[in-house]
Amino acid sequence: MKAQSSLELLITLSFGLIILLPIVVLAFIQISNSTSTLSTTEAQAVVNKLASVAMAVGSQGPPAKQLTALQMPNNVKAIYVGTLSNGVGHQIIIVVNTNAGPSYITAYSAVNVSGNLVSITSPGSYYINVSSQNACPSDTAIPCVYIYPT
Repeated sequence: MKAQSSLELLITLSFGLIILLPIVVLAFIQISNSTSTLSTTEAQAVVNKLASVAMAVGSQGPPAKQLTALQMPNNVKAIYVGTLSNGVGHQIIIVVNTNAGPSYITAYSAVNVSGNLVSITSPGSYYINVSSQNACPSDTAIPCVYIYPT
């Protein structure tokens, strides 16, 4: 009698786990997708802020400078300022690792931008210097807005 009730309880619990397990797996998949979407959204806010500050500083011309605070999201693989080789260009690009692979989050700047932000890919708060230059450090023949960490 005791063995029969134990077996019935074991079978009942097994059916409950069989039903519950797919629900838990789906919940973990949704949480993973939400985290990826959140990182991408936060990265878009970061590049938009950098581009906006770069345009404001660039419109004032040298020797204008501004210190800006950024909150770097999770899953950032790389940051490029200007071009993908960190040369002088018009884009600020953050590469974020997502479930579907790397995602390139880009903002356009009307002024030439260049910089080196390779040291700030870890999540956290950073202060970034944005300064207008007569001669860009990466190409001295071109004026630009140079973006670098403090």
